[in-house]
Amino acid sequence: MKRNHKMGISRDTLWDAAFLSPQIILYFSLTILPFIIAVPIIFSDQLSFIDNDVHFVGLQNFVSIFSPPLVNSFIPAIKRTAIFMVLNYATVFIFGMSLALLMYETKSKYRKPFFSIIYLPYMISGLGIGMLLSMLFSRDTGSINLLLLKLGIIKNAIDIKNPSVSTWAFPAFIGWRYAGFNMAIFLGGLLSIPPETIDASRVDGANYFQRLWHIYFPQMFASIMIATVICLIGSWGVFDEAVGMGALTANKNVRFVSILIFKLGFSGVGDAQTGTLAEAVTMSMVVNIPLLVIGILLTRFQKKKQY
Repeated sequence: MKRNHKMGISRDTLWDAAFLSPQIILYFSLTILPFIIAVPIIFSDQLSFIDNDVHFVGLQNFVSIFSPPLVNSFIPAIKRTAIFMVLNYATVFIFGMSLALLMYETKSKYRKPFFSIIYLPYMISGLGIGMLLSMLFSRDTGSINLLLLKLGIIKNAIDIKNPSVSTWAFPAFIGWRYAGFNMAIFLGGLLSIPPETIDASRVDGANYFQRLWHIYFPQMFASIMIATVICLIGSWGVFDEAVGMGALTANKNVRFVSILIFKLGFSGVGDAQTGTLAEAVTMSMVVNIPLLVIGILLTRFQKKKQY
């Protein structure tokens, strides 16, 4: 292999570094650097990004977000987001795992077109998904409402802004949007299973559910953990879809933690209460640091339990 004798670095290493450098630069610029910049803001009274009159306040912002009036918005937002996370995680398996198993077991020439169709919603804007959901279930002109009323399935139009309806409909639509993405993750795990282990289980008389539990799931554990971490972090960062459903205006049922932080930090308003950029950043840290720790623990757990 040819080497750069002057630096002692192989040409392949230089090519790898060249290909990785754009991703590393973007990750550092959009994730690490903002985090470093945000840390000092937590201990200040900074009102906005253009505020030059900033003073050190210690841990006062931590006290503020857990005291009235902010706590009256913060705790309900946490509860809404936690419920959404649980239901969203269920859709990961209801949609993603089911479709991956269907793709894996189906030996048909239509698999590739089917994969493209399922993956297509993921290409749609999250804002568009939220607006689409609002339009489909509009009380007066929503297509689904009109169809269900015409068929006599329902007597009254479904109100998408009703708390109980939003609780179930929003995770279902998010699950539909990410079905292709989760399917790809699970399908990658399924395709990594040695075919001889499956053939041996069939010879031993194992039925399909026994193969799922004892063969498929253990050997695709890494894919399951990847989907879990992505869902966990993504659920607490859902934003575009909620904005499309009116979270920034009148629809409080989809006002999750990410929406509240945005309203505090950029609009200066959260549930009709004035907030500051420092309080928004503090709120973000209180939510995201535990998520980071849980993500690291899940990753370490996955490595220990690797089949």
